[in-house]
Amino acid sequence: MDPVTLLVTALAAGAAAGVGETATMAVKDAYATLKERVAARFSGDTSREVVLAGHERQPEVWCSPLARALIESGAVEDQGAVEAAQRLLELLDEAGARQGRYVVDVRGAQGVQVGDHNSQINRFG
Repeated sequence: MDPVTLLVTALAAGAAAGVGETATMAVKDAYATLKERVAARFSGDTSREVVLAGHERQPEVWCSPLARALIESGAVEDQGAVEAAQRLLELLDEAGARQGRYVVDVRGAQGVQVGDHNSQINRFG
């Protein structure tokens, strides 16, 4: 799964599960951690903050704008956010996690960076 899809999926799943009384404290904590990481990337950009809040209420409507905001903000390159998304999805779908459903695989990709505070210039030809 690519980082964008992983983050969008985890945020949607966390919003759905985290609001219910049946969610475990581990799920609520994992969702809060993920949301905090993404919110930190969006901080100071009102339009991105609106997208994140809208996605929490209506994920199906805000899916594409959230994906774009995650890419533009660099959140998809935030290893902590990716790991938080993986952890949340592992908690919500243990069987899927055992099958490797939430593993980020970038083999064959170009211009991918993992980690914080990177700088990169790409020229593909």
